[in-house]
Amino acid sequence: MMAQFLEIKSEYPDALLFYRMGDFYEMFFDDAVSAAEALDIALTKRGKHAGEDIPMCGVPHHAAEGYFLTLIRKGFRVAVCEQLESPAEAKKRGYKAVVKRGVVRLVTPGTLTEDSLLNARQHNYLAAYCGIRDQGALAWVDISTGAFHVMEASRLRLSPELARLAPKELLVISEDEGDFLELGSDLGVAITPLARSAFDSSASENRLKSLLNVSTLDAFGTFSRAELGAMGALVEYIDLTQKGKLPLLQTPVRESAGGTMQIDAATRRNLEITHAMSGGRAGSLLATVDRTVTAGGARLLEKRLSSPSMDLNLLQARHDAVSYLVENLSLRENLRDILRAVPDMDRGLSRIALERGGPRDLAAIRNGLTQAENLTQCLPQDMPGVLAEATNALPGHDELIDLLDNALIAEPPLLARDGGFIAPGYDQDLDEARTLRDEGRSVIAGLQAQYSEITGINALKVKHNNVLGYFIETPATHADKMLSAPLSETFIHRQTTANAVRFTTVALSELETKILNAGSNVLEIEKRLYSTLTSAILDRSDAIYQTTRGLAELDLAAGFADLACFENWARPTLTAGREFDITGGRHPVVEAALRQQGDTPFIANNCQFEASDGAAIWLLTGPNMSGKSTFLRQNALIALLAQAGSFVPATSAKLGLVSQLFSRVGASDDLARGRSTFMVEMVETAAILNQADDRAFVILDEIGRGTATWDGLSIAWATLEYLHETNKCRALFATHYHELTQLADTLQGVDNATVAVKEWEGDVIFLHEVHKGAADRSYGVQVARLAGLPSSVVERARVVLEQLEKSDREGGNTPKALIDDLPLFSAAPPPAPVAVKASPALERLSDIEPDSLSPREALDLIYELKKLNVS
Repeated sequence: MMAQFLEIKSEYPDALLFYRMGDFYEMFFDDAVSAAEALDIALTKRGKHAGEDIPMCGVPHHAAEGYFLTLIRKGFRVAVCEQLESPAEAKKRGYKAVVKRGVVRLVTPGTLTEDSLLNARQHNYLAAYCGIRDQGALAWVDISTGAFHVMEASRLRLSPELARLAPKELLVISEDEGDFLELGSDLGVAITPLARSAFDSSASENRLKSLLNVSTLDAFGTFSRAELGAMGALVEYIDLTQKGKLPLLQTPVRESAGGTMQIDAATRRNLEITHAMSGGRAGSLLATVDRTVTAGGARLLEKRLSSPSMDLNLLQARHDAVSYLVENLSLRENLRDILRAVPDMDRGLSRIALERGGPRDLAAIRNGLTQAENLTQCLPQDMPGVLAEATNALPGHDELIDLLDNALIAEPPLLARDGGFIAPGYDQDLDEARTLRDEGRSVIAGLQAQYSEITGINALKVKHNNVLGYFIETPATHADKMLSAPLSETFIHRQTTANAVRFTTVALSELETKILNAGSNVLEIEKRLYSTLTSAILDRSDAIYQTTRGLAELDLAAGFADLACFENWARPTLTAGREFDITGGRHPVVEAALRQQGDTPFIANNCQFEASDGAAIWLLTGPNMSGKSTFLRQNALIALLAQAGSFVPATSAKLGLVSQLFSRVGASDDLARGRSTFMVEMVETAAILNQADDRAFVILDEIGRGTATWDGLSIAWATLEYLHETNKCRALFATHYHELTQLADTLQGVDNATVAVKEWEGDVIFLHEVHKGAADRSYGVQVARLAGLPSSVVERARVVLEQLEKSDREGGNTPKALIDDLPLFSAAPPPAPVAVKASPALERLSDIEPDSLSPREALDLIYELKKLNVS
């Protein structure tokens, strides 16, 4: 057995070998050590190899999927080695013959299909990049749904495209693996090297023809050599990992490079489009706007948010669909009620094709197609284009639905080997086998009654023993009658005893065989019927995929309409120009969070750029905590939502299409790559300045803050000028460098804007209102006080600030002179609480829950207590 393990392991040196032994998967040697550590399971030592103990660990076969997922997330690949014959079959080859085993599947991050290993609301892409001379191409596939895409992509464009798709695994030419490791680490993508031959364009073309069962690819478009190489590598890798069982891949869709809004990885992270900064889905834009009720609709939503369209006509059609469902509440609610009962047919269909499906996948296809037919009965004929096209893809499955309805029970088991999923009355042979299996005694009793009537012998019995099996027994007094014609022609003499005579019949012998084999016959018949049903489904796979796409489109449009109605969102007007006119804009995620907390309502703001051929930039000033970053992000998200096909959180919005979205917001370092916070800031800023075109929308927050004041001001100044003169884009530029506000007088496309605040008795109240104009100070000391810095530190900062401002007004002193003029710092302990008489303010404290106060109410209370000299 160990020789067999080592032989199989030698073929898969880079994977953990899960070696099937009965009801367990076992691992040995280094595989066992690695698996035990990764899975936190016990490591045992069994037997000897080369004089040393053999490390060993194992996991139950029925629970293996959970262990696969843990290992995949920790960067391992798993080779699943199954028994290919039973122990009884092995013994036929020899007493000590080892059961035949072989790897039936390689489990990798990009080739998962099981529901337990996947997020139903996200795609699980496997991608491949091929570079041939000056050409480059990226292809990607989700084998759990069959989606298959390809596009031309240079190495420069590869990073933002991978950030958009978020594949779990990227296939590259083995010689180039080192060039992709850093990119994979940045984006969380597993890099898998393949031999250059896997990317050969000629061989790849033949693989694709064989896969699609065509003699030419002309009907699907004209593909470059790089595109063919990338697609061919995907097909070869899938064939390798699935051991020849190819999934149902849809016709490859060729995407154009300029078809979607370009968003780089840093911008996606900063805007928290599909994942929050914490790493989870909660708190992201996707989680906030997701009102879909089907898995297919949820995956389509993620795709639209990750890849906002640049097709003006298509976006117009998608907004028409949302408008129609906004205006038809009853229709929308009926539509969503029916969609809630639609299972995930895409993934069920893929598992069926890979022979990993089960009766529940058949039921999912049946139930999904039934709901699609129900929808066609309730949807009107006058719907706009997108909805009409989706509806037209729903019907046409009556014959398959009837077949599956008649064949399957309502709630089938998970696995075909469990049996019991074929409905009674569907197959006569199966019903008979089940009757024999479940009611063998009653069948024998019925046969006994029949024979008693034929012979006229009431004492006739049908009995069973281990020697004769089933037999007919009559008392010896009836022997002559039974042995004479005509009964002797039916009843065959088997045995005579002192008191009885025993017979059999052809019918009884056949029945005995059927009863003994009934259990296994039932399973065999059900497996045969299962195979027939899966073939019927696979024969209509293309039509089923069309239906699933239609259902997803309807679900997404209805979800966007539901969101627009309940959140009071407006339909955006999109143009081919450079307008950017938002009235009453809001940040969808922050607004939802404020509502959930029961806090003060979100303060809406306008953002209006003049449509022109040159740059259009707002230079935004104001204190920290006043809402500058929120204002920047909300306008970027409004543009993204509009081009994703959604209504937007605003009173109105008129937007020229945005070709690129760039964000330099937030501060973090990258210690693993030796980058400081400032270095990360500069790298992201450089990417914007080098790539942004005149149709881009850029948000920049506090450029230059990570270095010395004059260095930072200089960098911010030069960056603003470059955006204006070279990029000529639309931008929001937030800064604390008030000196930059002077550029509005010299740069035609720059306008000053500020966030309003109110001062009262030395403190600051944030109004979160953006209006034209410039701030003259940053209120940093007041914000520090609100944050809870010790009062002595706040007071010292105020003194230093006054001295610095005075020095600046009077022409400036040397740093030493400024220090000499300052009084010494006194870190006095905080004053002890002062006992005071009861007052309305103090009486209110006993009835107030701090979390229930708005910031403004809390400040008012603090001011009242200040007047009483209360700490």
